[in-house]
Amino acid sequence: MIATPARAIALVAGLGIAAGTLDYATRPPVLPDYATVRARWQPSESWLYDRHGTLIDSARVDFAARRLAWTPLDQIAPAARDTIVAAEDRRFRSHAGVDWLAVGGAARDRIERNRPRGASTLSMQVAAFLSPALARPGARGWFDKLRQIRAGRALEDRWSKDQILEAYLNLAGYRGEAQGIGAAALGLFGKTPASLSHDDALLLAALLPDPRADAAAIARRACALGRARDCARFPAAVAAMLGPARSLALDPGLAPHLSERLLTRPGLRITTTLDAGLQRLAAAALRRQLLGLGGTRARDGAVVVLDNASGDVLAYVGGIGGASTAPAVDNAASYRQAGSTLKPFLYAQAIERRYLTPASILDDSPVQLDTASGLYVPQNYDRGFKGPVSARTALAGSLNVPAVRTLLLVGVEPFRDRLWDLGYRGLVEDGAYYGFSLALGSAEVTLLEQAAAYRALAERGRWSAPRLTLAQPASPSRAIVSPAAAWIVGDMIADPNARAATFGLDSALRLPFWAAVKTGTSKAMRDNWCIGYSDRFTVAVWVGNAEGDPMRAVSGTSGAAPVWRDMMMALHARSVGREPPPPADVQASRIAFADGTEEPRREYFLRGTAQTMIAAAPAAARRPRFTNPVAGSVYALDPDIPIDRQRLSIGVSGAAAAHRVLLDRRDLGPADHAPMILPGPGAHRLRLVDFAGRVVDQVMFTMR
Repeated sequence: MIATPARAIALVAGLGIAAGTLDYATRPPVLPDYATVRARWQPSESWLYDRHGTLIDSARVDFAARRLAWTPLDQIAPAARDTIVAAEDRRFRSHAGVDWLAVGGAARDRIERNRPRGASTLSMQVAAFLSPALARPGARGWFDKLRQIRAGRALEDRWSKDQILEAYLNLAGYRGEAQGIGAAALGLFGKTPASLSHDDALLLAALLPDPRADAAAIARRACALGRARDCARFPAAVAAMLGPARSLALDPGLAPHLSERLLTRPGLRITTTLDAGLQRLAAAALRRQLLGLGGTRARDGAVVVLDNASGDVLAYVGGIGGASTAPAVDNAASYRQAGSTLKPFLYAQAIERRYLTPASILDDSPVQLDTASGLYVPQNYDRGFKGPVSARTALAGSLNVPAVRTLLLVGVEPFRDRLWDLGYRGLVEDGAYYGFSLALGSAEVTLLEQAAAYRALAERGRWSAPRLTLAQPASPSRAIVSPAAAWIVGDMIADPNARAATFGLDSALRLPFWAAVKTGTSKAMRDNWCIGYSDRFTVAVWVGNAEGDPMRAVSGTSGAAPVWRDMMMALHARSVGREPPPPADVQASRIAFADGTEEPRREYFLRGTAQTMIAAAPAAARRPRFTNPVAGSVYALDPDIPIDRQRLSIGVSGAAAAHRVLLDRRDLGPADHAPMILPGPGAHRLRLVDFAGRVVDQVMFTMR
């Protein structure tokens, strides 16, 4: 039967509609170009580098999959490239996106109901990686296959073969969460893609069809791909590959706490101011010291090293793990009580205001101060008192009572403000909150703040924020302490003779070159500090327990100081530290002490305050006060001594000739002839009153 024109037209139209429908149904998604895919690649990691470009640490930020940086094709071992191409798409270099021979073989297997073989080329698989809808679960029909074929051909029209292969190797999933040959090589073999061997490549190729296959199946497939006669080596290789993850095998892990702080987004590459060699040195020195102390005495520590001239942080060790029960705590940034480490800034303020000179005599004897919460009775570390001492000896020897007396001169509020200006941002309360204990370091500070504040002394009183990354602009410095006061205080804490009475002549604080240093120990032995500087570097060390429990048998010179010494010696191995020259307004003078309190010496003063003879003020110039009993004392009667032989003496100093002593409400007579007393059991108040009846001093004590 001859078709009529109308039927022919209808047939052609039907075929056209069918072709159009088929074209629409199998039309692949629009795929991005190679440059866009590279630009969109987002690693799951971020990396930290030292100032010279050396990798010092990394951190995983995205936990959806494990991806490293995009690996260029020329950084992948040829054995890996060739082996994977041979296993997945052996005619990759000759087809145009579709291997028709493989497609025909797959169709024949389906018709003959044989085990189907894969027909997807690398181009088709890359297209599926870029548009997951092409390979959605259940997408096995002819329409889906046609879409994949068309997508593979479209990709070949826009991408080169090398670009397709490079994208495949980076986008393919291997074992577990590893995506890309970079993560697979590092996580499974502890290698870079460039160092993969032929057997490594066989194992990776064996994983690609089924990354979740068991070890025996992977070994069999690797053997088949390698066409090896002897396959005995593959089971052991697979067992090693599937063993403990080695994803950080090439990561030195030198600054985990800093990486946690700085690496906040995936793909970041941050160049720090750290020096990898110094970072290793600081971590080793801290680890060695903590091992020597033992985990039962101190478990944690931290080290910060600054370059004085630039403010760059050259080493930042927030902890080393070891016996730590809180290894994730960044001890370099944690707030802890400062102990005696704030004293140099207090004395600098007193010298700057001309209240004191290094030769001024301070009384290291019992003192009690009235506060809103009761009497405050400071004591020294060794529970003893040294009597009259110079300010130099008091600071270098870290005596507490003279520091409190100095705070009385300076004022709590001005001292608190000075500390805030020096970068101590933990002091968020006013001076009244801290009270007189601020002189002894009751405020909480961080190790990095400590290093920055001491660097200001090294830089003649100019403070600026330390710099952690090279991209961070250097902050402008500002004058906080006068250059002369900063220099004089540095000279005081660099004086080994001045600290000898407390620390001895051969402590860890004494170096064979000039360095200023101060230790500190907080209440109940919870924190041990050692911060000091040379003309070029500032080193700050903290030792303690991250959880805040007290240390056992750790002192200022046995805890943090040995680490400080090791770092200073290493930093100056080639060039020793030199004493900085004094500013123009510092004057040197030979002094002597009239009563032989200390040996004659050369001393430094602000110009206009120099002296040659240091003598005690006459009694008439001193404020009347009790020297005995000490406020807060508790006395007990001894049953083995006759009661008439037991008495308590009253000591009064200063111009007290016109004053009287009152015990509770009883007048004991003139202060210069105060009798021996025996109060009854209970609390007692001893008062010193002037001729007008005003109380000029008082102490509380208890008899039992």
